[in-house]
Amino acid sequence: MPQGRASVRSPTAGPGAGPPDAAGLHRIPSPLLLGTGILSVQLGAGIAARMFGTVPAAGLTGLRLWAAALVLGLLGLRPAIRAVRGVVADRAWRDALVVAAFGATLGIMNFSIYQAFARIPLGIAVTIEFLGPLTVAVAASRRLIDLLWVALAAAGIALLGTAGVSAAKLGGAATGSAAPSGSAELTGVIFALIAAAAWACYILLSASTGRRFPGSAGLVIAMAIAAVVVTPAAVASAGRVLLRPAVLGTGLAIGLLSSVIPYRFELETLRRVPARVFGIWMSLEPAVAALVGVVLLSQSLSVPQWLAVGCVIAASAGAALGAGRSAAVPQA
Repeated sequence: MPQGRASVRSPTAGPGAGPPDAAGLHRIPSPLLLGTGILSVQLGAGIAARMFGTVPAAGLTGLRLWAAALVLGLLGLRPAIRAVRGVVADRAWRDALVVAAFGATLGIMNFSIYQAFARIPLGIAVTIEFLGPLTVAVAASRRLIDLLWVALAAAGIALLGTAGVSAAKLGGAATGSAAPSGSAELTGVIFALIAAAAWACYILLSASTGRRFPGSAGLVIAMAIAAVVVTPAAVASAGRVLLRPAVLGTGLAIGLLSSVIPYRFELETLRRVPARVFGIWMSLEPAVAALVGVVLLSQSLSVPQWLAVGCVIAASAGAALGAGRSAAVPQA
């Protein structure tokens, strides 16, 4: 959900704690289930990146969120409607504000990370984005060793800066703009940092939403709000291109790969494994993103950049290992 979507989560904090699995997912081993979810997220990102030469990043963000909102709505529309009616009937405006903020944050997170994908390699963007959940994990801890994970993550980001961020050529267009490469790369890094901050807020708001709304109702409402939030930018950037059947089909595929499938698989995994184990496994996501970039987008990272990715992975895994039962939520 991102993309987005988080590395530090718990089985009960998020808004997606739903009914027991009815699709046979319980028969799939947890590592395979979560690994498939991680790969699904990054494949969706890779497909989106390949489309940037045809559809602007903002347009694809809108298609992804609307596709996810429609699919999740079909699966949980009645509980969501009951939840909205309950908020209105009880005049629980604070609950409404929380879920609205959750949805807005979800929209900003997805918009920002897609803008980053359009300018810098997939693996680097996801590595920077992981600073969000890492910050939440460390902030929730009172252990001195977590300072080591902060230092390791900082070293990774410093390595990225020292090694340079090399923009990928996607469909013959490096950035989708006439801006110099250095300026476009800097913009991509800034968008990835915004996505990281939004991811941190997303984790906190998702936990708060989960306490206020039953089952997946909060996520369904938030996803619809997120889609509405990015719609003006999507329409302004892409216009009628969004109505092409091939583009609509691709948007649906991206929504399923990047949001619906991983969300469902992560929830099932969270029912079986401790949050710290889940967080350690999720810490591999930047490496998976980098590999998808290499295979699907012909992107390449230098040795120092791979070392930087490794530093952030190690920092995220270390923070997750000590997080214990810290609150966390599935990536959207």
